[in-house]
Amino acid sequence: MAGTSNDCNPDQPGIWLCHQIPRNLAAPPDWMLTSEADKLNALEGTRRQEFLTSRWLVRQALSHASGATLTDCQPAPGRPVASAVPEGWHLSLSHSHGLTACAIGRSPVGIDIEPSQRRPDWVRVVKRWFSAVEQEWLLATDDPFSFLKAWTLKEAWLKATGRGIAGNLQTLEVRKQLELYGDQPDRHWQACGFYVDGFLVSLVYPHSARSGDQEAWPGISLLEPPPEDYRLTRAERQPTNWEPLFHRVIRAKP
Repeated sequence: MAGTSNDCNPDQPGIWLCHQIPRNLAAPPDWMLTSEADKLNALEGTRRQEFLTSRWLVRQALSHASGATLTDCQPAPGRPVASAVPEGWHLSLSHSHGLTACAIGRSPVGIDIEPSQRRPDWVRVVKRWFSAVEQEWLLATDDPFSFLKAWTLKEAWLKATGRGIAGNLQTLEVRKQLELYGDQPDRHWQACGFYVDGFLVSLVYPHSARSGDQEAWPGISLLEPPPEDYRLTRAERQPTNWEPLFHRVIRAKP
């Protein structure tokens, strides 16, 4: 099954992706906030490229989703988890191996991406940080891709719920067949995963009763990379094919 990118439904989150192009931009672009420019000046190499691309992508996503003028769009100061202009949008960012992703919605969202062929030392990670239930099925399955699904789901969950990794990896338990159990029963959470351009993309977000369709998939857009000088001209969407992998409700932990 394959899909194509679609516009952002106000009741559903949207995902914007962009490949990073290695470029040496000496000075911060004039559209950056002072706090962003200061941080950029302290970065070098890959981290500098990631930061530049992510701040450019945030503004593109806000403009596409809200209809606001591109040059007016700004994230809130500090860690970009919400918008300042226009107000009322939640943001989440992820970087991996030359790809940047931005998720945006009217409610908290969390996104994480990993190359689908990545082969980390996953057995050690599972034995040290995962629950006994997770260890049992992941080690028996012996499949690095199953680990990547569980790992990106946990990362996306922690971003959506506003927490760091330390001491919180087991607040979302990923069981066999990707049954998901979280520690926040006060909100109806759901999760979905996609295969896009060789990457696994996992997203966690609340279910909106207004959408009326729990299985509605978020829109995904792959944007043209930023120009050499990172101008804020509106980026065009590239044709994007994506393969939906899973769509799950996150149940309250028993």
